Amino acid sequence: MSATRKLLAALLVSAALAASLSACASGTTRPSTGSASPGSSISGEITVFAAASLKTTFMQLAKDFEVQHPGTKVTLSFAGSSDLVTQITQGAPADIFASADTKNMAKLADADLVEGTATNFATNVLEIAVPPGNPASISSFADLAKPGVKVVTCASQVPCGAATKTVEQAAGTALSPVSEESSVTDVLGKVTSGEADAGLVYVSDVKAAGDKVKGIPFPESDRAINTYPIATVGSSKNKELAAAFIANVTSEAGKKVLMDAGFGTP
Repeated sequence: MSATRKLLAALLVSAALAASLSACASGTTRPSTGSASPGSSISGEITVFAAASLKTTFMQLAKDFEVQHPGTKVTLSFAGSSDLVTQITQGAPADIFASADTKNMAKLADADLVEGTATNFATNVLEIAVPPGNPASISSFADLAKPGVKVVTCASQVPCGAATKTVEQAAGTALSPVSEESSVTDVLGKVTSGEADAGLVYVSDVKAAGDKVKGIPFPESDRAINTYPIATVGSSKNKELAAAFIANVTSEAGKKVLMDAGFGTP
């Protein structure tokens, strides 16, 4: 009996061990249902102040972000970068600032209104926008200075205006705009409405306008490449969510949205 009991005990131990190993094996292949999905720990609202030339892309990026992170809301405010800097320095409730140049971002940093270091996420260059049919027969930057040509540019304090001044110097051609606008979208509006024969905007703006305008590239544009930085505003009340949105903008998916819209990489 003693030998028989020992045999039965050994069989029971073997069976228990086999069942335990089987449970462990199935546990390693079964996905955990309790793990948190990416971004599930962030919530709330943020307000993004972004350069006017980023409107189309940031609307898409914000929409994608809210889908990826349920429970979040991204409010967007677009204007010329210099105007946005003025608003933030005067206390406007912004969580993120995305500028069309490094100069305006530096103004906020110098005023200690930026959290950490800004990240460069895109580049852009100027292109001539003309109405469909190109009634003034513009084919080069020099053509913008011809008598009778109504050209519209950005004001010099706006990034697209500063880039225009740089190109004028590089090309040795001085322009006499009939209007200087506070944002690149305002310049584009003058062209699409027929109020101007040509306007200096960004490549991305021409692409976003579709068949409303015709884009005319010019070699001198390479002398004024604008770099776009983005940063969390120091007074943000939801810096974790702001950091997550910036990470989304600078991710490979974010870069693709920007490149598809005509922006370059920094």
